[in-house]
Amino acid sequence: MFFRIFVMLFFAVTGLFSSLSLQAQPRDYWMVDEFLSTHPGQRAISQHFADQVRNAAQPLRANSNRPIRVSVIYPGEQVSDYWRRSVSSFEARMQELGIKYTLRSHYTKPAVALREQAEQIIGALEEEADFLIFTLDARRHRSIVERIIAAGKPKLILQNITTPIKAWGEQQPFMYVGFDHVEGTRLLADWYQERLPKAENYALVYWARGYVSEARGDSFIDFMRKGSNIQLSSAYYTDASRASAYQGASKAITKEPDLDFIYACSTDVALGVSDVINEYGKQGQILVNGWGGGSAELEALKAGRLDVTVMRMNDDNGVAMAEAIKLDIIGLGHQVPTIYSGDFELVTKDTPAKEIERLKQRAFRYSGVN
Repeated sequence: MFFRIFVMLFFAVTGLFSSLSLQAQPRDYWMVDEFLSTHPGQRAISQHFADQVRNAAQPLRANSNRPIRVSVIYPGEQVSDYWRRSVSSFEARMQELGIKYTLRSHYTKPAVALREQAEQIIGALEEEADFLIFTLDARRHRSIVERIIAAGKPKLILQNITTPIKAWGEQQPFMYVGFDHVEGTRLLADWYQERLPKAENYALVYWARGYVSEARGDSFIDFMRKGSNIQLSSAYYTDASRASAYQGASKAITKEPDLDFIYACSTDVALGVSDVINEYGKQGQILVNGWGGGSAELEALKAGRLDVTVMRMNDDNGVAMAEAIKLDIIGLGHQVPTIYSGDFELVTKDTPAKEIERLKQRAFRYSGVN
């Protein structure tokens, strides 16, 4: 009962502060390379586990009679299909591995459904889930995550984050899983600098305030500052929706009509920015990127409404979670890396259709190309 009250009060209070920026906060997490450097034993574990994810499933020889209870709470109500594909690939791999399980999945709107997320976390705890798969916005969710980790059950898999929190020391979640936001951002920054060597200025449209915007947005600004003379004209936060991204991009173009490109921090944001560029008749003049390379982005690339994206090998994240649970079941939890970070491929509107199809077959090998 106390825990229920704590969760509800925590989410109510942090909701009041959700408009505060994280940009001014000192970075309190390890980047992937930093973590591996300070935890050298993790490097070999990570490499071996990545091979396990890429390879065909090796089913369990025996299984417990009681199904493993898994609870998933995802911000899946958005254009990006990352979250639903994550669950699809997770279930498909669990079945291939022969693991008996029950799954309780719940999708919320990103950034705004704090009370709903709180109720779902309470539900997972009351049902005594063995594994809770959740995402992390460092400001809003950190305290509740810390309490779950300290309790030791359910075992926590943090999704869409690959940067361990320094303050948690050796008491980390069961696993961080996703695709390194900073590495994907670096690929996009390099592409813009090579593609537009004479560019003068750009705008940036963030996702919602929080960890993803910091990792994808603030790091992009740093990469551009260090690698080019291209100036940031303006930057706007959104509520993680296409409509609010449209508003931000409209303000950016009104302020500076001769922008060279607008950097977008997510799929929904990219499509909102693309809507504005198309409306202003600026396609081909103001470039815009996607982020993630899901179905909606690939269609937009094909239509010429996006210029470039980093394409995640999407289904590997679901496979990684299933493989980690398998190792835990058979008493080899020590072989689960603290971080699993999947692979990216850079894709542009000029990438041949045959190559796009090859990448789709790899990225969506469980969740389905269509």
